[in-house]
Amino acid sequence: KNAIVKKVIEFSRSKIIISLITLSVFFFVTCIDESPEKKEAVTIPESTINRQDFAGSASCASCHKDIYQSHLTTAHALTSRLASAESIAGSFEAGQNMHSYNSNVLVAMEKRDSGFFQVEYVNGVQKRSKRFDISIGSGTMGQSFLTWDEQGRLFQLPITFFSAANQWSNSPGFANKPTFNRVITSRCLECHTTFAQTLSLPKKEPEQFNRNNMILGVECEKCHGPAASHVAFQTSNPTDTTGKNIVNPATLSRQQNLDLCALCHGGRLQKTKPSFEFVVGEELHDFFKIDTATTDPNEIDVHGNQYGLLRASECFRMSEMTCKSCHNTHQNEKNKPVLFSQRCMSCHTVQQKNFCTFKDLPSTTLIKNCIDCHMPQKPSRAISVFVSGQQTPMSALIRSHYVAKYPDETKKFMNSFRKK
Repeated sequence: KNAIVKKVIEFSRSKIIISLITLSVFFFVTCIDESPEKKEAVTIPESTINRQDFAGSASCASCHKDIYQSHLTTAHALTSRLASAESIAGSFEAGQNMHSYNSNVLVAMEKRDSGFFQVEYVNGVQKRSKRFDISIGSGTMGQSFLTWDEQGRLFQLPITFFSAANQWSNSPGFANKPTFNRVITSRCLECHTTFAQTLSLPKKEPEQFNRNNMILGVECEKCHGPAASHVAFQTSNPTDTTGKNIVNPATLSRQQNLDLCALCHGGRLQKTKPSFEFVVGEELHDFFKIDTATTDPNEIDVHGNQYGLLRASECFRMSEMTCKSCHNTHQNEKNKPVLFSQRCMSCHTVQQKNFCTFKDLPSTTLIKNCIDCHMPQKPSRAISVFVSGQQTPMSALIRSHYVAKYPDETKKFMNSFRKK
């Protein structure tokens, strides 16, 4: 085994080495960003939401089969899953299955008879091993992984899969050594699952969870509310098509719709009530202290606060648009600029005299891609990594939700168009 480990170490030195020393946020942005010294003391009552209130998304399939099936392919649905060969993006093949901290210490990703593990080796000797229990993230930017302990507590594993480099790397914000004790809180789970039952008292940390009462993924009931009573009624009254005991977001006010998305895409939120207590249709400020100090779009990172960037946009301020004006959460619409540009055209038309005034390209071209000029991909200050041989960090490029004029981006778009 020592010879194999030595070979893996030698292999790793020839590969790109990712350093995440300056990486403050990747997944669990809210959890990592809220250090205790930044927060005022808040008394959190016990939760009133129970697992019995939820039906589970599979129960939706009998009446909403097409929507249910398409939703399964979305990043929301894939944001947390039981760890398996299908849900873990990184390789377990020899030579591609490890991250080396130095010449003596490495963590290898290993498939064993009892599951998948992250295994720490020091000088070729196994020191610790922890199971992959939950995969976090769809894999577009990467994935982090959670492991259970015997007391029902969750911890983030030290190794993350970083998609941009297509390899394993040190998890975000971790010291440059194997660390297996980063605690996962209910607030982390609130944005990456539909429901998780906390067993421990509100003030007890680390929190304990009932692993059998957890609904992974951001599923139907996250946006429509707990549906057990809805399913029970519709099952008993199959001819009643009015949709009892369920929330249709289309009937909500603009702010109610925005609050639903801002729960996880609204920047730093400090909860004043238990996680999962907020339900679609309620007002976010009744459950959280909301950071409203930062309104300058230049100070808001493109990762983690899309709502803050959108709210600063003239499009948002001059209309009644919400997140779902552009996003169909039932469909996987990633990397479809033509589709999103068509939605821009629903408001920006020649007839209304608010169509793009750029004259150097024909309108037939402009209507196919408003996005790269007015919502360009921008480097994230939160998600940046050092690559071997480089003196400056490499940042992940994320689509900005600050809709505006970007002259430099327009020039790039023009140059790329002329080269075609």
